[in-house]
Amino acid sequence: MREIPHFIAGAASPGHGERFTPVYDPVSGTPQARVPLGSHEEVDRAVRAAAAAQPSWAAVNPQRRARVLFEFKRLVESRLHELAELLSSEHGKLLADSRGDIERGLDVIEFACGIPHLLKGEYSEGAGPGIDVYSLRQPLGVVAGITPFNFPAMIPMWMFGPAIACGNAFILKPSEKDPSVAVRLAELMMEAGAPAGVLNVVQGAKAAVDALITHPLIQAVSFVGSSEVAERVYSCATALGKRVQAMGGAKNHGIVLPDADLDRAVRDITGAAFGSAGERCMALPVVVPVGEETAEALRARLVAALRDLRVGVPADPQADYGPLVSAEHRERVLRYIQMGVDEGAELVVDGRGLEPQGAAAGYFLGPTLFDRVTPPMRSYREEIFGPVLQIVRAATFEEALALPSGHPYGNGASIFTRSGSAAREFAARVGVGMVGINVPIPVPVAYHSFGGWKRSAFGDANQHGMDGVRFFTRTKTVTARWPQGRPGPTDDQQSFVMPVT
Repeated sequence: MREIPHFIAGAASPGHGERFTPVYDPVSGTPQARVPLGSHEEVDRAVRAAAAAQPSWAAVNPQRRARVLFEFKRLVESRLHELAELLSSEHGKLLADSRGDIERGLDVIEFACGIPHLLKGEYSEGAGPGIDVYSLRQPLGVVAGITPFNFPAMIPMWMFGPAIACGNAFILKPSEKDPSVAVRLAELMMEAGAPAGVLNVVQGAKAAVDALITHPLIQAVSFVGSSEVAERVYSCATALGKRVQAMGGAKNHGIVLPDADLDRAVRDITGAAFGSAGERCMALPVVVPVGEETAEALRARLVAALRDLRVGVPADPQADYGPLVSAEHRERVLRYIQMGVDEGAELVVDGRGLEPQGAAAGYFLGPTLFDRVTPPMRSYREEIFGPVLQIVRAATFEEALALPSGHPYGNGASIFTRSGSAAREFAARVGVGMVGINVPIPVPVAYHSFGGWKRSAFGDANQHGMDGVRFFTRTKTVTARWPQGRPGPTDDQQSFVMPVT
């Protein structure tokens, strides 16, 4: 059976005497590889390799670091199909979706290629008598990223692209469910010219995470995963004086006003709710029609759209989405569907029992639609993270606006309308971090930043964009005065008072 290694100090490193866990094929449900569960010792070896490489990498001028990223981008693009096939084989998402996963990550790499400009500080001439003040952005040192299974290429690149561009060395801990792409990306980074130790990959689970967030040489931790783990990572790492950005779960809402183009809204909502089997933190699992007439019309169109969805294998060009990532996760989603039934929601379309031809043993689940879901229901309050869409009816705009604003999660929300004033008011007042106006998945482009509110994010810095640059650097401010060659009227006088300008 294929063994997936760590990648430390510029080379693949097999697990030595460590525990292993299987990596499954989501289509067949059978093991296809095994991956080591790294120990504290393995993490320490990677961190020390990074610490040895970082000072000389930071001393490389920014434009030369950018050239390495340019070459890394070229290499990844030249192997896009190979990487997409590898990603789909472990995650289960469609090949086209896997290519999108990689390409959205490369958008951030492209942004990070502008690091010579992004690192420029500020300068004030003559801030005082003969005094100039300027600021510098300097790397933190060794930093770490802990990434989830749902975007095994994009989210790592969101993290290590800006971090490495800024002059840091990086330790990546990918999900043990789909760990192979992380190793290939590290190999390509070395091929692009990064020194050994600048990008390391440590495989593992909880023990590896604990070792990373407590290691004294790691200065910052970037995390994406469940809110429960995000909160723990944030609390533990900040208590040790580390900088942390920790992105958690989501329950994104789509508000549909009576004036919306329903046919277009249904196309957008269906893709956002069921693409990648709903395993996206920016999926759209809740739709809120305003008014009974809108609700009935929307429901009828959604039912028709769901009947036409095709669930298939990743290589099927006609498929709309593939299997879930694991048997465990599929069972979790099934429990939420039953929970919704038990809570009294109306199960309009039941996706349970789907068995695509030739893949009956895989982790497939058909599209599921609930109506008349209410805010007190646990299945509404919690993140399902699967191909399940819930309709929560609202009588008024104000009632609809209150739903995402009052929800424990605050990642994103969208509104579907032809009214500019309604859209503007919604964007200004809704209590979430990312807003879409007739856009179902409002993930910002690479030169803006990604991040939610409330239990969707812990920490003050968002992912990528200028927030990513700020997170992976610290500011140093220099106040300088140079003698002019002859003493001035006050140069030979001592001062014991606070200087003023």
